[in-house]
Amino acid sequence: MDYTLDLGAVTRNLGPLFDGLAVTLQLTVAANIIGITAGFGLALLVLSRFALLRLPAMLFVEFFRCTPAIVQIVWFFYCVPMLFNVFLDPITMGVLALGLNLTAFNAEAYRASIQAVPREHLDAGIALGLTPAQRVLNIVLPQAMRASVPVLLTNGIGTFQQSALVAIVGVADLMYQGKTLATQTYRPIETFTIIALFYLAVSFPVSQLVGWLERRRGLAAR
Repeated sequence: MDYTLDLGAVTRNLGPLFDGLAVTLQLTVAANIIGITAGFGLALLVLSRFALLRLPAMLFVEFFRCTPAIVQIVWFFYCVPMLFNVFLDPITMGVLALGLNLTAFNAEAYRASIQAVPREHLDAGIALGLTPAQRVLNIVLPQAMRASVPVLLTNGIGTFQQSALVAIVGVADLMYQGKTLATQTYRPIETFTIIALFYLAVSFPVSQLVGWLERRRGLAAR
């Protein structure tokens, strides 16, 4: 195969890729806001003593954890408008699909962290006369959040990478712009190599931060 690499064909057209990266980051940040906040509430429901609250929450978690993200994204884009007559812009649909997926995974991270909170701390809150809501906000939430930060960051990286799937439904993210540029320049190898470097440039520093946090927790536990 006679193929000559020409990175210049791509580097001369980086504008659309940076525009796509901005959309990808927008999707990632918004989805993480949903996942971090809603995930904690969902974890509390999963741990509830009441089956009426616990079972639907567990079903939600298992559905989003046990079905492919690409199926969830396609379902949101095509089935929600047909079934519920709700029409939202593509970016909002992408945020909802990615955010709910992340919520399910973060809920499991929170659940493990909540169960790791020492019982003595909760007993102390009861002795101080704190209400259940106050115990959750002042005792459970801070400890669970601190313990689950590495997992939440790892899940956030995963969402950043999974956001490439929205390209199949026409959202002009980094992957969509890359596919368009590869078609226009007939340079798929160079284009997708540079796209991979874009993803690496964002994911690698966060992964290093996760490693540093885990090492710090390990030293603090000694």
